[in-house]
Amino acid sequence: MKDMELLNSREGQMVLARMYGQQQISEQTTRYESLIQGYREHFGVGDIELFSAPGRCEIGGNHTDHNHGKVLAGSITLDTIAAASKVEESVITFFSEGYKTKYVIDLTDLSPKPEDDSTMLLVRGIAAGLLEFGYRIGGFQAYISSNVFSASGLSSSASFEMLICTILNHFYNEGALDAVAKSKIGQYAENGYWNKPSGLLDQMACAYGGLISIDFENPKEPIINPVHWNFEQNGYSLVIVNTGGNHADLTDDYAAVPNEMFAVAQSLDASVCRDLLPEDLYANLKMVREKAGDRAVLRALHFFEENRRVDEQVKSLEEGRFTDFLRLITESGNSSWKWLQNVYRSGVAREQDVSVALALTEMYLKSIDNSACRVHGGGFAGVILTILPNDHVDDYKEWISGMLGTPVLVVNVREDGAVNVSDLINVERTH
Repeated sequence: MKDMELLNSREGQMVLARMYGQQQISEQTTRYESLIQGYREHFGVGDIELFSAPGRCEIGGNHTDHNHGKVLAGSITLDTIAAASKVEESVITFFSEGYKTKYVIDLTDLSPKPEDDSTMLLVRGIAAGLLEFGYRIGGFQAYISSNVFSASGLSSSASFEMLICTILNHFYNEGALDAVAKSKIGQYAENGYWNKPSGLLDQMACAYGGLISIDFENPKEPIINPVHWNFEQNGYSLVIVNTGGNHADLTDDYAAVPNEMFAVAQSLDASVCRDLLPEDLYANLKMVREKAGDRAVLRALHFFEENRRVDEQVKSLEEGRFTDFLRLITESGNSSWKWLQNVYRSGVAREQDVSVALALTEMYLKSIDNSACRVHGGGFAGVILTILPNDHVDDYKEWISGMLGTPVLVVNVREDGAVNVSDLINVERTH
């Protein structure tokens, strides 16, 4: 069955409904048809496969993964998609919707080049990571499109990484890489090629699918547990507010968070905060403050409490105690703002986009029972997350976007992580 026919088949429409929700079938069908047309315009007619990798929403566990902590996160209905085909040459060639650049990566030379932009570096890093971990690579050509906000805390980079990983996994590794393997390769690319000191949270949430808790006590073998809770069916929405700030030049701010937590741990003869108990810090507080500094101490205290909170958040959802869950979200957001201090950049008084968005939202939510908001993702700029009843969403969206003049989106958690969409449709056809 040809690509357009497959997409518009009963099974194709069922898969789109599962991935994006019944109300988005028409929009997503048009989007994928445009993707296929974009591929044909650049590469001609041929056999192609469709791929998707979601962005991610962080619910709990803000800045804990790098110190071997716990997180609660979910893949979302915003994603990066590709129409791709395998080629004989050892070259990856692709175009991205909205950009004129033709990306060409020769897989026989994966060393970073001075002229490489971040996209080139990540693709080289993914390919190098696959080889480093004992997998195969090869050429493909693709047309790519994304509706994941760039540089905003929804992990557009991890979404892209998991898309490239999934394409290479399908074409050259017979699907051998699971979500953990893909995530480690994405982290390898970010750490080694992009010089971004990231943990595994972003990649894991994009690759695995659904709402999941992840325990990084052993980061080489993280423990993943699905959390079965559907916000929409329980009458609530996850609203992502782009505050207008940008993540692009914040590497030093991000790096300082884990590094200061490491400094606290090392002052107590440990490697990471997960190796400590709060009592260890209390008993040696004066010494740690002198060695690591007060902000580092506050960030370590945030780690201890946030790690505990993730367990409570998961338990409250499993037991259907949603009011308690929202209270914990509020506590987490307050801890990020006051203790972790990742809502604004130190010393930058004039630009506090996230703080303003949170303050306005907190005022708005005073009149709404069972609601919460928090900084989302890495912080310092980017987006906030608001959770509120469905019947208040349209009014809040209109109000906050009118205040800030920035995009506001409602997202749902989707069960499929980074996937070959064509395979999903074909599986449905065999049932």
